[in-house]
Amino acid sequence: MAPVSEETLLEKVRSLPALPGVYLFSNRDGEVIYVGKAVSLRDRVRSYFQQHGRFVSPKVKAMVQHIADIDFIVTDSEVEALILEATLIKEKSPRYNVRLKDDKAYPYLMITDERFPRVMVVRRPGKGGRVFGPYANPRAVRETLAFLRKLFPVRTCNLDLSGELNYKPCLLYHIGRCGAPCAGLQSEEEYGKLIDEVALFLEGRHQRLIPDLRRKMEEAAERLEFEKAARLRDQMLALERVVERQKVVSTGGEDQDVIGLARSADVGCVQVFFVRDGKLTGRDHFFLTSLDEETTDTEALTAFIKQYYSNATFVPREILLSHPVEDGELLAQWLTQKRGSKVTLRVPQRGEKKRLVEMVTQNAELVLGEREASDQRRLERIEQGLAELQEVLGLPHLPRRIEAYDISNTQGAEPVASMVVLLDGEPAPSEYRRFKIRDIPGPNDFAMMHQVVTRRFLRGLKEREELAALDEAQREKEAKKAKFASFPDLVVIDGGKGQLSAARDAMRELGLEEIPTISLAERLEEIFQEDEPEPLLLDRSSPALHLLQQIRDEAHRFALTYHRKLRGKSQSRSVLDAIEGVGPKRKRALLRHFGSLKRLREASLEEIRAVEGIPADVAERIYHEVRGSAE
Repeated sequence: MAPVSEETLLEKVRSLPALPGVYLFSNRDGEVIYVGKAVSLRDRVRSYFQQHGRFVSPKVKAMVQHIADIDFIVTDSEVEALILEATLIKEKSPRYNVRLKDDKAYPYLMITDERFPRVMVVRRPGKGGRVFGPYANPRAVRETLAFLRKLFPVRTCNLDLSGELNYKPCLLYHIGRCGAPCAGLQSEEEYGKLIDEVALFLEGRHQRLIPDLRRKMEEAAERLEFEKAARLRDQMLALERVVERQKVVSTGGEDQDVIGLARSADVGCVQVFFVRDGKLTGRDHFFLTSLDEETTDTEALTAFIKQYYSNATFVPREILLSHPVEDGELLAQWLTQKRGSKVTLRVPQRGEKKRLVEMVTQNAELVLGEREASDQRRLERIEQGLAELQEVLGLPHLPRRIEAYDISNTQGAEPVASMVVLLDGEPAPSEYRRFKIRDIPGPNDFAMMHQVVTRRFLRGLKEREELAALDEAQREKEAKKAKFASFPDLVVIDGGKGQLSAARDAMRELGLEEIPTISLAERLEEIFQEDEPEPLLLDRSSPALHLLQQIRDEAHRFALTYHRKLRGKSQSRSVLDAIEGVGPKRKRALLRHFGSLKRLREASLEEIRAVEGIPADVAERIYHEVRGSAE
């Protein structure tokens, strides 16, 4: 996108409507760098600019200097603008907005909306079930799911139970971990009650389950069903242990979220305590990024409230806060709509609720302190690793940029390669590159490595030559677009002497033999160098070895992910393209609906017929062909 003059931007501002909505600032590359909401788009965007181009604050000045375009979306109300703002921040991850760290990666637990629902971990909640979360700790989510499955015998299989229930019960039925609805041994009504209990458990209302379990246990004992009574007793005891660990924090039995914020210069930690029926049922913490010294605590906590509750599946009646938030009444109105009844946002000034908020804030400070100490230890270990690499490999200077290469293929099919980068010991995903191998028959890793290294550095030499021909101002601008012009201080090849030799031959042919290059063989973690007859073995606890293992494993992961993606596309082409009546449009509809060929193979005929644009006769052909291709 070509840069826009200040006069043009101001003209755009003047032409904005005086209506509620969301505005988006983009840079010259078309990247959205800030998203905001407004009661009046014209007045709000104009407030970023003062007379004669002077700007409000250093932070805003830095942002506005990067604006190349302004876009906007008009909404019917300010509440709609708030919802859209939170959605766009999650989608675009703008540089200048305060954001939940790795928000899209937070896991959720979902009860599916199938005839006999399952409980599963999902990363991107959408339609298709009732979702609980988000949770910041993936390990805790897995442990919760494992405990839940022990407590409640819900099915874990992915069988299609929408039709006739004539499957054979599996082992889980025989050990009492599933009621076998697949075999018609558990009614929909009975299974539905079980799912209701699961939902109460996930909402943190554990104590409400105990009386019902005790009643069921006593009824089973009266019917002399002692094995069932023993299972119910174990469930009840497990729940009682959970309840015993819960702290009573409110005698009123309220549902509350208690939120405390702790700050450092550029990171915020938000701790959330979940109070259900007056008991502390759980807690979680989240990190906020893109903060600076100008970001107030109010701005940081407001950003968290918008982004967290935009996907939260439960909104309590009362939310207690450590700091006031912007647009408190508007946020309360939005949350009231989500909950379906009145929600109150409050910063308590005295009494029990104030002490509770102080406790939560103190926990946030402890978590933030642990993170900063951990980050410091990690940075120190990285510096030790870089210094050790320089010493043991005899490098002329610290290897600030390390590149690693790996090949991935299946017996020569769909061969690909990866290039991953560490900058100052930290992964730099924006610098990663991937390659499709060209015109090499069969599984020839040495030839593939030679090709990839040649292509990477040949492209880099060409970009350097093009940059050298520009004047200084143009060179600085175009250097940001160059993908291969930066050369590494160290190259790491995944493999042994053969792969290293292939890479070094390619570099010599290009006159780049001065770039230090090693290979790392995975079995014994041997480090091979071109002029050394014996491999170098570092201590298993060596920071240098850990850096090499990190980048080698990342190169392997990145290559394998790309290979699997291409292999999956190839398989979907070979199966679907051969079916009469399935063209590109219907193939896209099928894969978009089911997500993968595997899910399509598992689908029932009725599910395939339900895909929009798929006629009944074509659906039947698809059903038989894709299942036949798996045999």
